[in-house]
Amino acid sequence: MSPVLAGVLQLLALIAALALAYRPLGDYMARVYSSEKHYKPEKWIYKAIGANPTAEMRWPAYLRAVLAFSAVSVLFLYALQRAQGILPGSLGFSAIDPDQAFNTAASFVANTNWQSYYGEQAMGHVVQTGGLAVQNFVSAAVGMAVAVALVRGFARSRTGELGNFWADMVRGVVRILLPISVIGAIILVACGALQNFSGIHEVGQFLGGSQQWNGGAVASQEVIKELGTNGGGYFNANSAHPFENPTPFSNLFEIFLILVIPFALTRTFGRMVGSLRQGYAILATMATIWLGFTALMMWTEFAHHGPAFDVSGGAMEGKETRFGVGASAIFSVATTLTSTGAVNSFHSSYTGLGGGIQLLGMQLGEIAPGGVGSGLYGMLVMAIIAVFIAGLMVGRTPEYLGKKIGTREIKFAACYILITPALVLCFTAAAMAMPTPPHSMLNSGAHGFSEVLYAYTSGANNNGSAFAGLNADTQWFNSTIGIAMLLGRFLPMVFVLALAGSLAEQKPVPETAGTLRTDKPLYTGLLVGTILIVTGLTYFPALALGPLAEGLAS
Repeated sequence: MSPVLAGVLQLLALIAALALAYRPLGDYMARVYSSEKHYKPEKWIYKAIGANPTAEMRWPAYLRAVLAFSAVSVLFLYALQRAQGILPGSLGFSAIDPDQAFNTAASFVANTNWQSYYGEQAMGHVVQTGGLAVQNFVSAAVGMAVAVALVRGFARSRTGELGNFWADMVRGVVRILLPISVIGAIILVACGALQNFSGIHEVGQFLGGSQQWNGGAVASQEVIKELGTNGGGYFNANSAHPFENPTPFSNLFEIFLILVIPFALTRTFGRMVGSLRQGYAILATMATIWLGFTALMMWTEFAHHGPAFDVSGGAMEGKETRFGVGASAIFSVATTLTSTGAVNSFHSSYTGLGGGIQLLGMQLGEIAPGGVGSGLYGMLVMAIIAVFIAGLMVGRTPEYLGKKIGTREIKFAACYILITPALVLCFTAAAMAMPTPPHSMLNSGAHGFSEVLYAYTSGANNNGSAFAGLNADTQWFNSTIGIAMLLGRFLPMVFVLALAGSLAEQKPVPETAGTLRTDKPLYTGLLVGTILIVTGLTYFPALALGPLAEGLAS
């Protein structure tokens, strides 16, 4: 079987699996977030944290709860890393340095999971399982809660109440993420992923030195790493490591985990607003961009430019021979079009245009399908922008889902889409202008610039993957990328929740003959175009200096 055919068949199998899970999972999540019943374990959690799950919150209160919970999480994870040297199960590792501890705490709480350290050489069992793995669950649940709050803003009228953050967050963990993770971990263990609490073992002598491996609860962390679109690997090689991703089947299963909740949330959205066709329109937009990027990535990596490519069947540099070009390309697009950041190949070794596709996928806002929760609310903000543009074309006040999109709503949406580009471009410019940061670049020229641009794009968009040619374990990059991750995560949430509150206060607008049908293919095409033009062109000058220049020169 040719490598191209193998890649296409894997893509078709992935699409079939996602299609089978779409309806039951989407409907189940809608029931979870609409239920008034609280299970006993959930009640114990509410009692422990002193929360009243039945109290409705307006958007300022919802936002304060999100920020307070996340701030406490950052402090707890920072303290846990700084105390590692005196904790049991530390495997002899010392405390994490302050700048790296801040970077890691910000990273995992922001659902970014950027890692400027070697996991198997820095973190013991307590920090990995009690700190990082816990944040994999709760940071994902926070994103889902904010998305549901925005959906309620569309679904409700004449009220500013958006639900209860504590109930939404706890239900996301207990009823959605945890059950799927248990089943997924069993599947990964069956495939050969590691799951233990063993210490460090010397496994042999190689080239005059010893090889040491340490065990850990890898499978349980791997599954939520993908399912919660987190991305942080137990080992430095991430999902290219055979202990995390043992077989081609586990590789395809991990891609499925990355995409299943973000895609299924579109049905949850349609169910909660009372129109499944609206959910299908958002799904079609996400799927169009995802399939387009996947096809482009496979084409760039399978294109033959010499005898080495002819022999290997594609650009195999930096890719796992267990998976090949096709599976690596699919994984790469899935992880950069979501906020996952997991990698099963070396992104810096992709072709110049392939690296550009990875960058553009993150720069679009990771909305196709995006992270758990963040992809949906990012896409809904772009849907509002598209409706506004359509309204300008025909001279009519824009409406979306029966809500008027006025000056206030557009200001919130505009601020949302401007925050991340400002963070990425300003930090990249500062790093290139400063005398010291460029010394961390492994390469010079266009590829070296792409390394820095990729780092801040990944951090501010809460992705977490890296080109890996950049030494980011410096005080400058640890601090600035940490700041970019926190601002890139929580500033957009401010405007999302403010937008949700503004929409919820409105009364429904009756549909007329002049109302733009947002559940039709015409609107889907408009939305795709808006995303590519409004967000994609923002980064075009920077892309022209990096991956485009490199790709055209090769």
